[in-house]
Amino acid sequence: MMGSSWEILKKDKEMIVFPIFSGIACLMVMASFAYPVYLSGLWRVAATDSPASDQHIVFYGILFLFYFCNYFVMVFFNSGIVACATIRMQGGDPTVSDGLKTASSRIGLIAGWALVLATVGFLLRLVEQRSRKIGQIVASILGLSWSVASFLVVPILVTEGIGPIAALKESASLLKSSWGEQLIGNFSFGLVFFLLSLPAFLVIGLSVHAGFSFWMLVFILLAVEYLILLALIQSTLQAIFQAAVYAYARSGRLPDGFQHDEINDVLRRK
Repeated sequence: MMGSSWEILKKDKEMIVFPIFSGIACLMVMASFAYPVYLSGLWRVAATDSPASDQHIVFYGILFLFYFCNYFVMVFFNSGIVACATIRMQGGDPTVSDGLKTASSRIGLIAGWALVLATVGFLLRLVEQRSRKIGQIVASILGLSWSVASFLVVPILVTEGIGPIAALKESASLLKSSWGEQLIGNFSFGLVFFLLSLPAFLVIGLSVHAGFSFWMLVFILLAVEYLILLALIQSTLQAIFQAAVYAYARSGRLPDGFQHDEINDVLRRK
């Protein structure tokens, strides 16, 4: 599946600009929130266990807005990748402009889904903070279940143009009724890219151990650039994969560039 997604990316290399745009925009969002929070001293609220106060309310309100803006950026540019991948799998020749136009046409739906994601993310954070050990376990379990249920939401938003709640129900229904619940467990981009990233961490570790020098800086810089490139490729391939899974789950027909055995290895009929 990763190989087939990679073949699609090779045909439309420009799709990798979407995670670049997303990363830059997320950094801008972070800076726009972090700077005023730091200047105001509100960041100290997160480190205290004192009873709720006006400062706590303000801090968590700002945190929720940060979640919303961050998710909006990520969903918007992921929608662009999904749109381009869908066009390619239908035999077309997409451009970055096609992806941006499609994402812009769904901007209201994207904002709605970002609001849902921000709410869920915020609540999971509160659960995690309630009890450090138990909260982390509960939040992890809930987070995994949420990831599985919402896996196809973005392709559904982009392709069908329905609301975020309806898209969430449709995503859960497609995965549960037709394909079983082995999706995330049977296909892990994260594991593959973790293994690919190990050489870079090894280079960084050896460079630091060797001591300060010009070549240490060069090797660390190259390793960091390699890790950034891996992250960009991983993000793009995962969005292409989502588009392929949705297309097959919805129509039962193989999208161009994918094989039947590959899909069955990932999605198992009940």
